[in-house]
Amino acid sequence: MTDNTHLEEKIAHLTRMVEDLSDIVTAQQKEIDIATRRVAMLMEREAGREMDAGGSIPLADQRPPHW
Repeated sequence: MTDNTHLEEKIAHLTRMVEDLSDIVTAQQKEIDIATRRVAMLMEREAGREMDAGGSIPLADQRPPHW
């Protein structure tokens, strides 16, 4: 095996690894985006429930009693 062939094989292998990692990062970013939207929706829903319960300030915005 010549030096060029060996280098070409390494480059092909590394290129494949970069493409695979890129696909993984893209999938993870989609999952993070979905989770972020869901958390925001749940926070808004809970704030609405707290306001409907008659609280003047949502509990999430109040300081704990030990402060």
